[in-house]
Amino acid sequence: MSKEIKPKFLRFFVPLVDSLLELGGSGSPSEVIDLPILNMNISEKEQEQTNKNGGSTIINQAQWAKYYLLLSGYISSSQRGIWTLTEKATTEKFTEEKAIEIIKAQRQKYRDEKKKKSSAKLSQYLEPDPDSSDEIELLDVLKNLPPDGFERICQRLLRESGFQEVKVIGKSDDGGIDGYGILQINPLVSFNVLFQCKRYKGSVGSATIRDFRGAMLGRADKGIILTTGTFTADEKKEARRDGAPPIELVDGDKLVKMFQELKSGVIPKTVYEIDKTFFKEFERN
Repeated sequence: MSKEIKPKFLRFFVPLVDSLLELGGSGSPSEVIDLPILNMNISEKEQEQTNKNGGSTIINQAQWAKYYLLLSGYISSSQRGIWTLTEKATTEKFTEEKAIEIIKAQRQKYRDEKKKKSSAKLSQYLEPDPDSSDEIELLDVLKNLPPDGFERICQRLLRESGFQEVKVIGKSDDGGIDGYGILQINPLVSFNVLFQCKRYKGSVGSATIRDFRGAMLGRADKGIILTTGTFTADEKKEARRDGAPPIELVDGDKLVKMFQELKSGVIPKTVYEIDKTFFKEFERN
């Protein structure tokens, strides 16, 4: 394969398919991406690298590989975001050679469409940046908030998500604890929750997770770290370490999705694309 069409995300094709097979044929994006990162022994230093938008370079590469697999029919994605292997991907062993064929085919498809100057949306054949412009803009707004403003908006987000008695502590050296609240599961069961807010561009760091866990011991049943940055696979592993109180991690992507799902701070919009198949029968004389 020539250098022109050998992108860095090529290395993720086979591991993504293998991880889906290992997970039983389907999985959440986090599961499907984290597993190959661990299996490929990608260093924490490389996982901490960010792109121009402040997102994880490694996760972007995995998302690009997923995008091409989706276009070529090897995986499907449900409305809930679950990635699933199709029958096409399970009938034969997936190889790097097959991945190269997929990239070549999709790029040729793009070139052909460009030559035709089709009015169809061409971006579906480009190497994707998985972050839409609206999502990037929202993340930038959150990153540019003052520290206390970010804490208060996280407080609002937790309230909108069903937490009660959510309080922001303010400036504190208490292990990075920024606030607390109560999550009422049902009339008989509730959890005390401590949370920490981080306006980061890169990854949070395993030490931050360990320090936060130490601060919450004996004081809460659950911990949450909300950040505009990212978490590496090792940091996620540390957050769910056996024998230690679990800590929920909300990275920039998940933070944006929470605002979108709650319709908080965002205005939904409808975008229409032309369904050319609908007009086919009317093109006949």
